[in-house]
Amino acid sequence: MRDAETTLSIIEDRGKRGLPLENVYRRLYNPDLYLRAYGRLYRNDGAMTQGTTPETVDGMSQRKIGEIIELLKYERFKWSPVRRTLIPKGNGKTRPLGIPTWSDKLLQEVMRSVLEAYYEPQFSPTSHGFRPGRGCHTALKDIFHAWTGSRWFIEGDIKGCFDNIDHSVLLSILREKIQDNRFLILVENLLTAGYLENWDYRPTLSGTPQGGIVSPLLANIYLDRLDKFVEQTLIPRYTQGDIRRRNKDYIRLIAKIQKLRKDGAEEASLKPLKIEARRIGHGDQNDPNYRRLRYIRYADDFLLGLIGPKDEAEEIKAQLEQFLRDHLKLEMSPGKTLITHAGTEQARFLGYDIGVNNAPTAGKTTPGKVLLRMPPQKLEAKIAKYMRRGKPIHRAELRNASDFSIVETYGSEFRGFAQYYAFAKNRSWLHHLQWVMEVSMLKTLAHIHKSTVRKTARRLKAEVYHQGRNRRCIEVKLNRPGKEPLIARFGGIRLTTDPFLHLVDLPTDTDRTPPPRAELITRLLADTCELCGSRDRIQIHHVRKLADLKAKGQRERPSWTIKMASLRRKTLVVCGYCHAAIHAGRPTRDKAEVNN
Repeated sequence: MRDAETTLSIIEDRGKRGLPLENVYRRLYNPDLYLRAYGRLYRNDGAMTQGTTPETVDGMSQRKIGEIIELLKYERFKWSPVRRTLIPKGNGKTRPLGIPTWSDKLLQEVMRSVLEAYYEPQFSPTSHGFRPGRGCHTALKDIFHAWTGSRWFIEGDIKGCFDNIDHSVLLSILREKIQDNRFLILVENLLTAGYLENWDYRPTLSGTPQGGIVSPLLANIYLDRLDKFVEQTLIPRYTQGDIRRRNKDYIRLIAKIQKLRKDGAEEASLKPLKIEARRIGHGDQNDPNYRRLRYIRYADDFLLGLIGPKDEAEEIKAQLEQFLRDHLKLEMSPGKTLITHAGTEQARFLGYDIGVNNAPTAGKTTPGKVLLRMPPQKLEAKIAKYMRRGKPIHRAELRNASDFSIVETYGSEFRGFAQYYAFAKNRSWLHHLQWVMEVSMLKTLAHIHKSTVRKTARRLKAEVYHQGRNRRCIEVKLNRPGKEPLIARFGGIRLTTDPFLHLVDLPTDTDRTPPPRAELITRLLADTCELCGSRDRIQIHHVRKLADLKAKGQRERPSWTIKMASLRRKTLVVCGYCHAAIHAGRPTRDKAEVNN
């Protein structure tokens, strides 16, 4: 694993210095990179999902890594077509999703780690999608703190971005920095591997593989051209003036305050004038000699904020459309690419409604300050999941779950929604969602225990200290002999706006933290069967979840399920004989049999 990190750090250093990347194909021969990739992928739900072949993460071994490397050395590795399935979108349409085979996933993850190490230092700071340490909240923070005074928002959406990426343009972009033709051929073969839909093969003439591990990074490399165009061409062109000219009304108020203070007026009597001055602001919002353009992108959605007239916003939109069409062979989505007046309307970006305060109605907030709001439609859609005929309902699908898992399910669902809208000015609206979900949860628990909502609430009510005070919550403890209890909570979160807030899940027992990924790699490298001690054809048996170990109708549980359940692991290092026995339903060997 150290060798993998050393290799990636060398590649990252070349990226920081802007040096070309050479001999990258030979770096794919490093087995440590595949072990690192395996450690990152094996927990994913899709690791046990079949592509166009029966191969999954189950049966992973050092031998499989060696086979992939051997094929790469002789340039015989062949990408399998992905299995395409359609997943529903929120608007009723569907999105195609490709499911690669396990070997393809593993190699893609190695390629992704190499490309990310090289390109990440070169990416624009305005790009936040599919990047380490960045996400929706980092983009929203940037808008909140740096976009004050914006007059117009330009909402950009690229039509079918991932499906319409031009292969020749993408390869030419990669060829500028990567001086290794074998690696570029490997990428080209990945892009043109095709897909199976209803077991009918279809070629891929454009786009990156949907569902592919390396696809988001390739899209970022492709759209980095757009980021550079905005930063190096549009922003300098539409930036003018150092500071805004002073607001005349503000200057008069400050002069009046100073005169009254000089005449001996008390500070308390000056407070209304100070509030009015703060409301007006010292800068003239209509200064014709002051221009600013700001830009942010998350995946294929981007937003620009302009301090200037509308005709310049129209010019910027037209230039963006022309650049995407001429240089990247992409089109803007007409229905989603809008010019919005920041003071009277709201732009939709990353699930937030974004606007600014108008000076006449700013109140205590600085004029032109960016406001992030939770869309009412999002809240109503979330509430509707727990309502029927205007009342909260119990969830029948949880009728066989324990009290702990029910409270944990509701608590994680609510915390996830509340955490995402932590920056929303109207975050207090979540109190209604909290009430609906709490009643639904209590009805579910009461239905299981044949009790009432009031008795259930009285039995489970508790308090938790959060952000300076005790807050009411619903709590279930799961006692464990010799250990601290596990705790599931619903509620107990402050629901006021805080743009600097960093919400995390409420702390529970540290034993629930998943073990480090290196632990599985260490067991694999030990090259010993954990059932019989054999060292023959060592591989790893995977199960989707621990609950799968409890097979219904079995009088005696196999020894391997008892071992996995006792260790609370979804993986088991086994030899070839024991692995075949597990899948055939035969008894596995023990150490005594091997020794004899």
